Amino acid sequence: MTNALAGHFDRQYQTHLKHLKLKGLQPKTIDAYARAIRRLGEYFAQQIDDLSEAQLTEYFSDLIGTHSWSAVKLDLYGLKFYTTHVLKKPWVMPNLIKPPKTQRLPDIVTVDEAQRLFLATRTLSYRVFYFTLYSLGLRLGEGLALKVGDIDAARMRVQIRDAKGNRDRFVPLPAATLTALRQFWQLHRHPELLFPNRHGGLKAAHRARSPLDRGGVQTTLRQVAQDCGLKKRSPRTVCATAMRPT
Repeated sequence: MTNALAGHFDRQYQTHLKHLKLKGLQPKTIDAYARAIRRLGEYFAQQIDDLSEAQLTEYFSDLIGTHSWSAVKLDLYGLKFYTTHVLKKPWVMPNLIKPPKTQRLPDIVTVDEAQRLFLATRTLSYRVFYFTLYSLGLRLGEGLALKVGDIDAARMRVQIRDAKGNRDRFVPLPAATLTALRQFWQLHRHPELLFPNRHGGLKAAHRARSPLDRGGVQTTLRQVAQDCGLKKRSPRTVCATAMRPT
């Protein structure tokens, strides 16, 4: 690969990143679409501006051998975005990939199972966080993004900002959750974040600049679920289910 080719690819890639940000996509989508172009660049020696259908058929055939259908779709959508916004060309291969249709019912974590998990979580910030996700039916990222101002105690509801599809929504606030959040806030007293990070412990939590670490939250949840003997397909269903505790 020549320096000229590498330089051209880098410039195109940076343009791709700028367009991703300008279109207001979620950070996870930006990461996925950016990764798609990097992977294509590695496969085709940084020459991806004039790929033929035959070349893409070969690429995606190889990709499905090592990655999930979800990853394959994200690479396709990333390439489509690159073609449309960077190359300024129409996307002419809508039927290049057709993933098999599957429909899975999520594993349901019962109230008893959830209570066992909460009791087994020794770290207070994680315990309150898991309870909040479960009782409000939130996704992990939605819970991490919660702010003190999102809690409307007067109307007993919580505002979820920038949810899926960049939309805001309101969810009911159970009395037990409000009580738990109030007691937890009394300990950290952060003026903005509902779940400040644990880097400096509770004593320094009011000065935290970021919420709980996503990786730490997930790792702890998996370990606690394993310790409790929960054998669901994924312990993260504790955080995804919309069931309300009684």
